[in-house]
Amino acid sequence: MAGPLSESEAQAFLAAPHVAVLSVASDDARPPLTTPIWYAYEPGGNCSFFTGTMGRATRKARLIHHAGVVALCVQREEPPYRYVTIEGTVVQVDRPPTAEQMLAIVRRYLPPQQAEGFVTAELGRLDSRVAVYTVRPDRWLSFDFGDDSE
Repeated sequence: MAGPLSESEAQAFLAAPHVAVLSVASDDARPPLTTPIWYAYEPGGNCSFFTGTMGRATRKARLIHHAGVVALCVQREEPPYRYVTIEGTVVQVDRPPTAEQMLAIVRRYLPPQQAEGFVTAELGRLDSRVAVYTVRPDRWLSFDFGDDSE
């Protein structure tokens, strides 16, 4: 029956390798910044993601630092549709992160050798200012549009 996911279902869904959509409040008259990201999550834990600044402060990094809270949404894009959104507090920023912190995220999306090359290249650039953000989920929103009655 269509409805919210249980806590364990929501955590398991978030733990799967989806691309998340990050949203963070704006500090000016613009709407919130919303952008796709790679992330890592294990049930019961915090969520982490990284952003690279490529030698300059990005709007995303500045807004995350200023707001201290973000929302992350993941979804299933084919029927039966479902989504999980967490609203959370940034509890840690690692700048620069370790290779292992980044690999924990990137390995979910790329094959092992490609993931290692990506992380090595990202951390090896002289102008790179990569940061890994750790977010504590404070509020969960979810819905499963499936219908078990069929």
